[in-house]
Amino acid sequence: MTLKERLQAETTAAMRSGDALRRDTLRMVQNSAYNLEKKSGQPLSDEELLAVVSREVKTRRESVEAFRKGGREDLASKEEAEIAILAEFLPEQLSQAELTSLVDQALQATGAETPRDLGKVMGWLAPHTQGRADGKVVSGLVAARLSGPG
Repeated sequence: MTLKERLQAETTAAMRSGDALRRDTLRMVQNSAYNLEKKSGQPLSDEELLAVVSREVKTRRESVEAFRKGGREDLASKEEAEIAILAEFLPEQLSQAELTSLVDQALQATGAETPRDLGKVMGWLAPHTQGRADGKVVSGLVAARLSGPG
């Protein structure tokens, strides 16, 4: 079953069970994917659809931060519930040890030594971590390794 079929099946199941939050969250992802398909003129691959889901999660994480800063815990909780729903469609997240190992591999593969090499390392890491780790966390880890004592 493709990711698109799975999203559709889960949306239908949410509609039948009366789970409005789940239904609406999944519909938003499907709408984002649909708009991207229309723009590109071709169906999205599972990888492209995964990128859409990841982007939706990232947007919601940013919203949670903004709502918390604004003292709107109710809205932050709703966004976190949506993140939990979307996380079901993402691959398993990398552990800290796996992430550290990947960063080590990237540093070795790119020959990076200074903070100026951050972009080169992130370029190498992006396909290995897409959908499996938060970009902010990854770049923070890389930056710390490049600026700290080797």
